[in-house]
Amino acid sequence: MKLFDEIPTQRPFTPLLDTLESPASLRTLSLSQQRQVADELRAYLLYSVGCSGGHFGAGLGVVELTVALHRALETPHDRLVWDVGHQAYPHKILTGRREALSSIRQYGGLAAFPRREESPFDTFGVGHSSTSISAALGMALSARTKSETRRVCAIIGDGALTAGMAFEALAHAGHVNANLLVVLNDNEMSISENVGGMASYLTRILTSKPYTVMRENGKRMLSHLPGALEFARRTEEHVKGMISPATLFEEMGFNYLGPIDGHDLAALNQALEAVRDLDGPQFLHVRTRKGRGFRPAEADPIGFHAITKLEKTPPKPPAVDATTPPASEVGASESMADPKPRTDELVRPKPRKYCNVFGDWLCDMAAEDQRLIGITPAMREGSDLIRFSQTYPERYYDVAIAEQHAVTLAAGMACEAMKPVVAIYSTFLQRGYDQLIHDVAVQHLDVTFAIDRAGLVGEDGPTHHGALDLSYLRCVPGMIILAPADEAECRAMLSTAYHHEGPAAVRYPRGTGPGSEIPTDLKARVPIGKSELRRESAAPEKRVALLVFGSLNTPAAEVAEQLDATHLNMRSVKPLDREAIVAVARNHDLLVTLEENVVAGGAGSGVNELLAAEGVEAQVLNLGIPDAFVEHGKPAELLRDCGLDAPGIEAAIRQRLNTNND
Repeated sequence: MKLFDEIPTQRPFTPLLDTLESPASLRTLSLSQQRQVADELRAYLLYSVGCSGGHFGAGLGVVELTVALHRALETPHDRLVWDVGHQAYPHKILTGRREALSSIRQYGGLAAFPRREESPFDTFGVGHSSTSISAALGMALSARTKSETRRVCAIIGDGALTAGMAFEALAHAGHVNANLLVVLNDNEMSISENVGGMASYLTRILTSKPYTVMRENGKRMLSHLPGALEFARRTEEHVKGMISPATLFEEMGFNYLGPIDGHDLAALNQALEAVRDLDGPQFLHVRTRKGRGFRPAEADPIGFHAITKLEKTPPKPPAVDATTPPASEVGASESMADPKPRTDELVRPKPRKYCNVFGDWLCDMAAEDQRLIGITPAMREGSDLIRFSQTYPERYYDVAIAEQHAVTLAAGMACEAMKPVVAIYSTFLQRGYDQLIHDVAVQHLDVTFAIDRAGLVGEDGPTHHGALDLSYLRCVPGMIILAPADEAECRAMLSTAYHHEGPAAVRYPRGTGPGSEIPTDLKARVPIGKSELRRESAAPEKRVALLVFGSLNTPAAEVAEQLDATHLNMRSVKPLDREAIVAVARNHDLLVTLEENVVAGGAGSGVNELLAAEGVEAQVLNLGIPDAFVEHGKPAELLRDCGLDAPGIEAAIRQRLNTNND
């Protein structure tokens, strides 16, 4: 391996690297040529990052691993999912972006991280840590659903593996026995210690092709002998437990291999060839050194995590801008599922619970579209996925209390042209908010969110009220948000969101609706961004217009009659019905927005923003949940206390009208 003491200021001579137009070329090279490519790749990485600035410590550490992965796997047909992306610079160089790498992180240049729009080799867009295993698992399960022969590999660093989300994904992968390879890039910054020469020797045995074949054949031969298979398993477990940190990952359902030297191409090739065709979850532990090949970075891997752009004649060493991302802290979520339904509740009641409307719709849509996948974080009963889980077990995934993983798993599936539907409570989606933004919305992936328990849910109190989702979803670019007024609209909106190409959410309350007739087919849709006029004031001077979002349409109808007000069922929180809002603002004295969400940043705020942007002056009263955490109680009691029942709404409007007249 060639070592560097300085960053090249002139483009290095890279004759073999320059001939590689795609990773497929690596598969024809001899071992000595692969080593030459690694040396040239490291030199070019140093030079290009010196030109542009950026992360390079992690990339230097995975040069040999990147070469070996692209050699062993038929990318991009086989999927490589890089965690964070700091380590993906060599990957970009080898996948057709060599000459463009000096533009990385610059306006109009390459993205700092893998990005799906940039290259078919970038299978998943990243930027935040610990998402790779979830996304890769989604891809692997999609391949299994579609009976596709495809290998999927997630490469994650030891720092990223400390996040709870990574372990959520590992636990789920072992549970569903997915054909998934996880490569742990252990760069000596966080977890394991050196294990010595004997361990290296035994590791070579454990990762050898003869050993893996012998082990699998042995299992088949012993399977008919009582107790023999268990004895063999325990013997292997004790041997491996003495030489490697295998126990944790094998207890999670993975076949653990390693640790191996991540800078030894021969060892990497051998290990990857041995593990790539094995069925089930595989875990390859690779030891690397951050900044490998550049002596200053090896000596100070934190300081050389990233560098600024080099000046042509740098008077001093490169400035350092290194930060350590905080560890993700995941608390335990508490289920608030409804009790398991009794037999007599399985007969369709009138009115229907919103969760039952969703459960029926999901089964009906699954029968029509084989791409539909149902995902829930331990909310099977509460979200009414019981019938779906029994009818379509191969397309149903309960990921346990792992909301972050649930969202990114869906994102990975959407990358493979599946149609995931995430059934989740409003309060629990807050725990997957980062993943919703960075793994779904940024990539504009086709994921449908069925958000149950929106609004004031009742006796479980402030930790379980779904009072914030309109506010935290409305600010996400490209997000479609629909809120039904009744059960029929809920079903129609679910179909609308499902067929929308991109992220879309339907948020509906706990409990029953007003009792509207629910269609049995899937033809009903609602136009996105269009409201419904439910009542128009008959008064010559139209004083009040109610702009109502979701569940409060029922009390609003009573108020509209009492005040002879115009009543608009807005239906779409984002995008808003611009035409209707501007029209009522121009011929009414007062607009009243109603929502079962906090006023701050909610749907009413969206109406205010629209009017301001259009330059329309209007009196607006925003009614919703106040700026306080609402305590527990029955929903009717809580709505009354918040002034969101019919008498409270009417009183607030009359007070504003009286104030305006004073």
